[in-house]
Amino acid sequence: MKFLYRYLRPFGKAMLLGLSIKCFGTLIELALPYILSHIVDEVVPHDGRLSMILVWGAAMVLCALLAMLANVKANRMASRVARDGAERIRHDLFHRTMTLSASQIDAFTVPSLEARITTDTYNVHAFIGQMQRLGVRAPLLLVGGIFVTLVMDPFLSLIMLAVMPMIFCAVYLVSRCGSRLYAAVQRSVDGMIRVVREDAQGIRVIKALSRVEKEHERYDAVNRRLVKADRRAALTMGSVNPIMNLLMNLGITFVMLLGAYRVLDGQTAPGRIIAFTQYFTMISNATLSVTRIFMLYTKSAASARRIAEVVDAPKDLAVLPESEFPPREGEPYLVFDDVSFSYLPGKPLIDRLSFSLQKGQTLGIIGSTGSGKTTLTHLLMRFYDVNGGAVRIGGKDVRTIPEETLHTLFGVAMQNDFLYADTIRENIRFGRDLPDEAVVRAAKIAQADPFISALPDGYDHILAQKGANLSGGQKQRLLIARALAANPEILILDDSSSALDYRTDANLRAAIAKEVTGVTSVVVAQRVSSVKHADLILVLEDGRLAGMGKHEKLLETCAIYREISDSQMGGAILD
Repeated sequence: MKFLYRYLRPFGKAMLLGLSIKCFGTLIELALPYILSHIVDEVVPHDGRLSMILVWGAAMVLCALLAMLANVKANRMASRVARDGAERIRHDLFHRTMTLSASQIDAFTVPSLEARITTDTYNVHAFIGQMQRLGVRAPLLLVGGIFVTLVMDPFLSLIMLAVMPMIFCAVYLVSRCGSRLYAAVQRSVDGMIRVVREDAQGIRVIKALSRVEKEHERYDAVNRRLVKADRRAALTMGSVNPIMNLLMNLGITFVMLLGAYRVLDGQTAPGRIIAFTQYFTMISNATLSVTRIFMLYTKSAASARRIAEVVDAPKDLAVLPESEFPPREGEPYLVFDDVSFSYLPGKPLIDRLSFSLQKGQTLGIIGSTGSGKTTLTHLLMRFYDVNGGAVRIGGKDVRTIPEETLHTLFGVAMQNDFLYADTIRENIRFGRDLPDEAVVRAAKIAQADPFISALPDGYDHILAQKGANLSGGQKQRLLIARALAANPEILILDDSSSALDYRTDANLRAAIAKEVTGVTSVVVAQRVSSVKHADLILVLEDGRLAGMGKHEKLLETCAIYREISDSQMGGAILD
């Protein structure tokens, strides 16, 4: 639990004070049965005065009130520490999730990251709180109860001393299996979240294609796996309480039997037996609490390890020194130099690709699905590092440019990008300090201003989550406006106009050409009409360059491009 200690260390003083208060309250609780024993065995038989009985009774009431107040105060402090500690863990986990490289996100998977931020942090939060509530009180009641009973009646205490090792053996054996079982439960939760996430995103398509029952079956399958894993963990960890209850009840039974015999024989007093049974009950409850702590620890340890895997994940894509990749003066603004890349070892997606682009020019990328079009933009933005060759911007290898500097160069609009539940203005501004004039200008260039102005609230119109109250074309125009709003040096439009009609697409391209000057553009598209005016067009096929050049040249020299053009435009050259 070194990971948790790192976050709890700043709360050391608060935890120490809370635990001290908890100790004080617990010690007072331990005094209550002893006072009762004193009243029954000493005050009533020997003194017999009502006043003395009332005095000692008042002492018991006072102790009970002090114990209650101490426990309430300590529990409130424990809740505060658990709340603030878990908040810091969630903050760091979310921040690290946002800064993971694309390859690390692929390795963890998005559903698993969601589960770690939600379920795993909840488990850790519960453990931090309960550890402070029970972590001192339960052991103190356990040890203190055994010590007092040993002083009161060593003979009867031997019964408890015989029961304790059996209980601790049961707890130890079960807890050894718990961490593995709860890790399996969390993996099953990851799988269920993945299915729910996919189905929630594709609910319209699922309904349209009458796949509801099939998806229900798929959800039932992952749900059954989760139930099976959770049942195994619950049955294993839940077996502790019945075993402990059995052992404790047997212990109390033997205490009562032997205690009654010793009272009849004059070897002990009735008050001691009453106190003894109360202490035994305290010890029993304390042992159950210790078991609960072990169960929470087991679950929390599995969750903490999963959180630590993300928070402590090594910083990927580190900025490399320019001495390793020296800048090159005088070359074109954007250069792919003999670039090779693969997501999986031995299966290259991009193979020895080279091209260059001058500042302010437009690059068009076209090709079949899976040919590597989007991967080129990911390499340009350094979401992944190349396996071979180099990507340079302004003569500098992207591996030598700090992330915050590199990414401010880009304005990006992707086909499946997201809109959040806020105003249109804020979705275009996207948390950047942009004036309203820049937002409106970007919307006009993106051909979004007409439909925005037609809305009752205009730019203050509230979007539903993921922009569900907009059409596909309207969402894409907002995303393009977002990409343009900050005047980027490099504009990347990754299949971001696929939902636009040809007229709107043509007006968009004309507006960008007229209003956005000096910006280097990268246009990934399925339509020839979207890239035909580019200064350089790349035709990709299975990650390899099938053709490169301008539209007219490719019609003559590239059969794949000519085939795409003929299928879309009938071979005509359209403006």
